Amino acid sequence: MAGMAPSGGDNAGDKGYRGLIVPLLLPTWLTIGVFLVLPVALMAVYSFLTKEFRGGVIWEFSLAAYDQFFIDRGLFGDEPARLEWTYITVFGRSIAQAAVATVICLVVGFPTAWFIATRPAATRGLWLFLITVPYWVNLLIRTVSLRFLIRENGPLNDALIGAGVIGRPLQLINTDFAVQMGLFYSYLPFMVLPIYAAVERYNFAFSEAAADLYANRWVTLREIVLPIVKPGIIAGCILVFIPSLGAFLAPNLLGGAKNFMIGSLIEEQFKRSLGNWPFGAAVSMILMTLVLILLMVYARAMARAEARR
Repeated sequence: MAGMAPSGGDNAGDKGYRGLIVPLLLPTWLTIGVFLVLPVALMAVYSFLTKEFRGGVIWEFSLAAYDQFFIDRGLFGDEPARLEWTYITVFGRSIAQAAVATVICLVVGFPTAWFIATRPAATRGLWLFLITVPYWVNLLIRTVSLRFLIRENGPLNDALIGAGVIGRPLQLINTDFAVQMGLFYSYLPFMVLPIYAAVERYNFAFSEAAADLYANRWVTLREIVLPIVKPGIIAGCILVFIPSLGAFLAPNLLGGAKNFMIGSLIEEQFKRSLGNWPFGAAVSMILMTLVLILLMVYARAMARAEARR
């Protein structure tokens, strides 16, 4: 009987805790509802409204924004309908840029995270602090500063010419390379921190056991380390790829008109009074749908992998 008393007390505690679940979660629900669900719902509604030519919308249902994105009927709208490749090309370019930026961040971020996680515990905080220091400055200021550094007569070209590496300034601004530099510089910590968290929990006794069995470093990395820290790598890739896909500061300030990305296309629709709000909302909804599909495919693949174990 004495052994049953704590159990009864736990049940009473559980019932009391269940009564607090709703009040405790209410602030979270309100925050998600006001700052996530409501803006997305407004965006969805606006994408089905009619464009007001002085900016804004007319509250009349229309599919014109989606029609403009996918269908080309010529300049005056009297030609046979055909697929509109202009905006699809922008999407393709944005996906390619985001994918390359993710790979570069992974190639640099994984060794960086590994280095930090294998330092003495007392110094890891300092290394993480150094990783985050540049991000105390506003993203706009950092991007403008990067533009200053890599411009034709900027410090980078001056240093390379002074060292005799190049004979004349490199044209870096308004290129894909400049956009990649901007994306890499903006989102590298998003790759480093999740991988660091995964590597820090890694049991290095597995590597020692692999070495005892004559596995070289490459085999140990491929067969033992990467499968264990894979959740951190995937989280980092998602955290870099998604914001890179919708980025507009780096493409606008570093890439120029030839390197237009989805974020720039959306921003243009809301920036001026002549913008097309429904079209900007429709592009946003298409982008969000694409991201959700990618995440669902990933979640389904992970569920299947877990089921096979």
